[in-house]
Amino acid sequence: QVQLVESGGGLVQAGGSLRLSCAASGRTFSSYSMGWFRQTPGKERDFVAAISWIGGTSYYSYYGDSMKGRFTISGDNAKDTVYLQMNNLKPEDTAVYYCAAKFGGWNTRTNEYAYWGRGTQVTVSS
Repeated sequence: QVQLVESGGGLVQAGGSLRLSCAASGRTFSSYSMGWFRQTPGKERDFVAAISWIGGTSYYSYYGDSMKGRFTISGDNAKDTVYLQMNNLKPEDTAVYYCAAKFGGWNTRTNEYAYWGRGTQVTVSS
């Protein structure tokens, strides 16, 4: 199994930046994907970004429409960590951000990801 722990959330003003981290452990596969999702109380958990590795080396990055150009997902295999750099944050970005992982290629559907972190709160003030 895979264990995921998010960190880096906090309170920022609109236009500010945060870098979220997801530390992964227990991986036994070389072709996999990791994604970031976010959720506010009473709402659906929405796709933010995903990154896929093939053979544990090459990777591809994907973003939700509202995140493209502002957010960047990246991975550091040496440190077993995935990052989400969030720039030009807006109040509507306020949510709990979750890291998730799955075997194989990426997708935007929560039910396709088998492993989840506990989430980290991001709050963007006006």
